[in-house]
Amino acid sequence: RGLGELAVRARGARSLVSDGDELDDAQLLYLFTRADTIYGGSDEIERNIIAERVLGLPREARP
Repeated sequence: RGLGELAVRARGARSLVSDGDELDDAQLLYLFTRADTIYGGSDEIERNIIAERVLGLPREARP
């Protein structure tokens, strides 16, 4: 995640616009690293659902 943010910050405002229909490598890196954080949370939620519904394990304690 840090590398994508660094690439966008280093380029400044120029990184917020595209020169056509396609994004450059730095923009793609930033966007995909942001999506990775969402994917990670989805995996955790799916594991909890399988544990509770399929395996019959107790629910995780909530704060």
